[in-house]
Amino acid sequence: MNTPKIAAMLGLATGLLASSASFAAEYNFKLHHFLGPQTPSHLETVAPWAEAIEKASDGRVEIEIYPSMSLGGTPPELVGQARDGVVDIVWTVNGYTAGLFPRTEVFELPFVHRNDPAATNLAMHDLFEDHLREEYKGLEVMFLHVHQGNGLHTVDKDVRTPADVAGLKIRTPSRTGAWTIEALDAAPVAMPVPSLPQALSKKTVDAAFVPFEIIPSLKLEQQTQYQIEGTDQTRFGTLVFQMSMNKGKWDSLPEDIQQIFKDHSGPEWLAQLGQVWAENDIEGIEQATAAGNEHIVLDQAQTDAFEKALMPVITRWVDEANKAGIEGEALLQSAKDAIAAHNQ
Repeated sequence: MNTPKIAAMLGLATGLLASSASFAAEYNFKLHHFLGPQTPSHLETVAPWAEAIEKASDGRVEIEIYPSMSLGGTPPELVGQARDGVVDIVWTVNGYTAGLFPRTEVFELPFVHRNDPAATNLAMHDLFEDHLREEYKGLEVMFLHVHQGNGLHTVDKDVRTPADVAGLKIRTPSRTGAWTIEALDAAPVAMPVPSLPQALSKKTVDAAFVPFEIIPSLKLEQQTQYQIEGTDQTRFGTLVFQMSMNKGKWDSLPEDIQQIFKDHSGPEWLAQLGQVWAENDIEGIEQATAAGNEHIVLDQAQTDAFEKALMPVITRWVDEANKAGIEGEALLQSAKDAIAAHNQ
């Protein structure tokens, strides 16, 4: 090959490398989470959030998402992975690390959260700086959110009253969920949600507290016959999720990049997220009923009976909070007031 051709090829290669470098992101992040890439959670929460930040940064930020625990470990280890800097960002369930976020638990309690995830999302945002931030040491919380709320899914039990639940083995992902089950004289079984279909099919559990949105992803209509909720979509508590970054990574970012993350994690996003999860819940229950399952909506008197039966869960949380040096009653009232304000 003659010298001019070699020079031309070298020049082309150099130009391509320079062009590639010019498009390389300045700030790269690994985002790890526990659900699959085809779940609504991934497609409508995790991925859109990351894409919006990348777009707003004009290519300076790249967020590589690793679903299904593909970087290793188990779901309860995600918070530790973020704190230790094993990964940069995690999306996870607070309750997978029981007792680590006791203040935030107040939003999971039955009949504190009722039926509006957007209202609870915004209430947590309102209370975060003054009441919640201190329990997220080692993390920079991008946002907290909840799902629509826990419906009761049973393999073959028609449930209309608290007494109907007694004796069942019920899956829960959280401490507050376990307290709810115990208050109904049932047996809590802790497990991450990906393990649920097999547990139901083998009757390791008789039922589960999960939202309806997860039905299509896990094909729960194939393992259950009944989906139960209270009147006006009232649920038996909910679950708090967090999107959090390693604090050292956050502190290393310039203010303009930090601001992009903040701009896409605030009230507008939280309200949108609440609506998305509420709509996905409707789609989930439609799939279950189309498969022949029975959707039981308790009337007001039946719902009130469950609320009365679950009051000890509230008392238990307040007592635990007080023992931990948290003003339980005051935080409970603040949470209720904030949710009510956004419900209006």
